[in-house]
Amino acid sequence: MKARPQAHATELIDNDQIRVTRFEFEPGAETGWHEHGFDYTVTTLTDCTMQIETSEGATVVETKSWEVYFRKAGVKHNVVNRSEVAMVFVELELKT
Repeated sequence: MKARPQAHATELIDNDQIRVTRFEFEPGAETGWHEHGFDYTVTTLTDCTMQIETSEGATVVETKSWEVYFRKAGVKHNVVNRSEVAMVFVELELKT
């Protein structure tokens, strides 16, 4: 199986209260498997077709630009861009 390209992550803020990271994905790019240690929100900057891979399988989720969602700490997954165009989102982790 051919390795997927990695999404580009740019840390924008990291302090005692929050960590803010911008993720940019070319088509087919992935975050790589990771587990969230904090509650977090995601704000999509583009329309996104995300394949969310978990230990239970894969699900495709479509969001429009500027949609926001929240998840609790403990989520373990891999996010893959399943669209034919680049996608971008900003993740804000709540440390406190």
